[in-house]
Amino acid sequence: MDPPDHKMMVDPTLAEMGKNLNQAMKIFEDGRRASEPDGERVRFSRNNIPGPLQREGQDVASILQLVQNLLHEDEEDTLSNRRMQNVGEQGHMALLGHSLAAFISVLDKDRLRKLTTRIASDTTLWLSRLFRYENGSAYYHEDDREGLLKVCRLVINARYEDYPTEGFVALNSRQPVIYQSATCRSGLGPHLCCQLGLPLSSLCTVPCNTMFGSQHQMDVALLDKLIKEDMDTGKLPLLLIANAGTPWAGHTDKLGRLKELCEQYGLWLHVEGVNLATLALGQVSCPVMAAARSDSMTLTLGPWLGLPAVPAVTLYRHDDPALTLAAGLTSSNPVEKLRALPLWLSLQYLGHDGIVEKIRHAAELSRQLLEKLKTLASIKTSVEDEINSPVVVFRFSQETSAASSGGSVEGYVTGEREVIDSLNRWLGERLAQLVPASGVDVVELEEEGTCVRFSPLMTAAVLGTQCCDVDLLVEQLTELVPVLSCTLRLRQDFREEVYRHSALSYIQDLSWPGLGAVRYEPRSEEMDDRKKQQEVEKINSELLKKLGDLDADFNFSTGPEFGQEKDCIFIGMATEDLDVSELVDTIASLGRDLEESGRLLENMTEVVRKGIQEAELQLQKANEEKLMEEGVLRQIPLVGSMLNWFSPFQSTVKGRTFNLAAGSLDTTEPTYSIKAQTGVLASPETTNVSAKRLPGQRLFRRIGSDSHSETSSVGQAEDLSREGVHPPSIPTPPGVQKLDEPMAETLERPPVPHNHEVPPLISQNLPEPEAMQQQQEGGGTGSEEGGMEKTQHEIQPAVEKTQEDDTGR
Repeated sequence: MDPPDHKMMVDPTLAEMGKNLNQAMKIFEDGRRASEPDGERVRFSRNNIPGPLQREGQDVASILQLVQNLLHEDEEDTLSNRRMQNVGEQGHMALLGHSLAAFISVLDKDRLRKLTTRIASDTTLWLSRLFRYENGSAYYHEDDREGLLKVCRLVINARYEDYPTEGFVALNSRQPVIYQSATCRSGLGPHLCCQLGLPLSSLCTVPCNTMFGSQHQMDVALLDKLIKEDMDTGKLPLLLIANAGTPWAGHTDKLGRLKELCEQYGLWLHVEGVNLATLALGQVSCPVMAAARSDSMTLTLGPWLGLPAVPAVTLYRHDDPALTLAAGLTSSNPVEKLRALPLWLSLQYLGHDGIVEKIRHAAELSRQLLEKLKTLASIKTSVEDEINSPVVVFRFSQETSAASSGGSVEGYVTGEREVIDSLNRWLGERLAQLVPASGVDVVELEEEGTCVRFSPLMTAAVLGTQCCDVDLLVEQLTELVPVLSCTLRLRQDFREEVYRHSALSYIQDLSWPGLGAVRYEPRSEEMDDRKKQQEVEKINSELLKKLGDLDADFNFSTGPEFGQEKDCIFIGMATEDLDVSELVDTIASLGRDLEESGRLLENMTEVVRKGIQEAELQLQKANEEKLMEEGVLRQIPLVGSMLNWFSPFQSTVKGRTFNLAAGSLDTTEPTYSIKAQTGVLASPETTNVSAKRLPGQRLFRRIGSDSHSETSSVGQAEDLSREGVHPPSIPTPPGVQKLDEPMAETLERPPVPHNHEVPPLISQNLPEPEAMQQQQEGGGTGSEEGGMEKTQHEIQPAVEKTQEDDTGR
């Protein structure tokens, strides 16, 4: 209805209520934006929350600020990753409805009855026309199961004439039976029996089709058989619960045939499901259109339209007001009719076109995703009606690509179903993390297993999902599918490589979405079980840290938080160019190094202790020898200095050095020997994971898969020169005789002493004897010979001086 042109007078109370609501939403929105990662961090402390009730009241702003602190107090230490609902203006209208309901409830009875009747009748009429349910009544309830519960009470009152007077005794004559599909939401049937006081034997679960048709639709022929059997045993078929969109996969039962069967046996047909929202569209599929002929159906408008705190609605057809009043579907209390007020305000704000557009937008998102999924390999969809289904369920499966790979991929190991389910569970969680606006989640289906579900009717209006979010979802899915394929194919190779190493144990965990799990086992058999368990825990913990420090595109972890396997290393998803053998060899090598270093530390305590005792004895003996050689007078500080000045004393006591690795006391003579300085050049072998890798090649990647070019000799030579590796041949200038390869290497790189400090003069100018001999045999020029003789004359005094120093020591 168009607003009037003249200026309207607003009630002061309503104006103040709207002002307070706007102020509250502004405070809450500002607090939410400030707590987001890209906003300014707001710190909320529990000290700001008062304990006992204050004596004096507070203003509205202070109270709203207190509520804001309570909302965000959990974000004090870490930022919350939960995505809050996008509350737009239509959401503000729904919230305003709750405030207005409290305000209207204080009016006088006549005005209250008149206003509530108008609100309830308008809302019922709008919903009946919008969802093609003519001549229906409406019941508004907070719990979406409460409407079905009231309908069951209505049917019991209608089928048992003595029930209002005799109560449950009237049910003894013929036991009532409630039929539901096997794909109904879990716990619905037992909840109804509990609230109605019926035994669980009154609940009959009808299986889905096992031979023909969809695996998610109720078997109509079997239902007919069950109804006949119950009637033959003296039971009374009471009500049938059908699905217009199953809770998990969004499939719709054959509602047309079910309605005919219910009319034949006098059953009440109740329909619920997300696909009922498509009744508001211009084109509706035939199975869903049959829901308009049902006796009752439940609509959940809050998620469909993005409206917070609006009630669910159960539309039903019944002409007896007394029975509906006895069942609780209608009430004489006007305040209960105010439940429709938030929905009444929201429907008026959105209008017919706005409601239809939101539902059409959600259906278009599902259609867009389904078309793009058909082009992706290894993605299998499970959709009943590909044209009109608003729910898309898909899963990763390599059945389509198994023939091209040379065999069945999913049958490579026992428990393939669990492996595929774990990969799909990882896929769904990863997509929900990468594209949170898509609203995808993980569902468990009986036949298909673990799948990823996209239900925009339940999430799009709340999260604000757009077409670009669907494109981003498909883009991320395209990147993740090859990772899943490689991981599935390399799991068997990883297990076989682990079996080749005696120190590694392969851990079978089918629920882990990755290459697998491995445990390093120490080789010592002398330990008891407790000490060995501690050793295993220590080594694998350190090994996990070592692997985590490597520059690799892998996720090494301890596995699931509540997993059964402990002290293991779980390896994440793999890529196409993974070298499994190198990965396993690295794990075994690092584990062996940790084990040997641990044993070395354990043995070093005893070795060092004995070595220190022996060193103390030798040092004591050396001190005694020194005292005997120098005499007592030289030990006196002043007298000893004078004697050493006039008559220097050359001691024969040799220096000592303590070798921690061997635990022994050695002489220091090799330290001052020229041969030790220039002769030993071998470097110790160290464990290096990347020692055999070419420049630019990443860890655990095959050589042919790296991005660097192998055809460019110039680039390869530059890379080798950066790594210190020289080309195999050295070009010889014209007119100069070519030297042998060892001679060229000697002239180009002088020898570097190993682990000893060398005097600069000797280390820079002293050539190798072999190099000098090769130079003389090569027939060098006269200038070269003179240069060599000059070098020898310069070095000889330095050598003699060094020998004199050694003699002095």
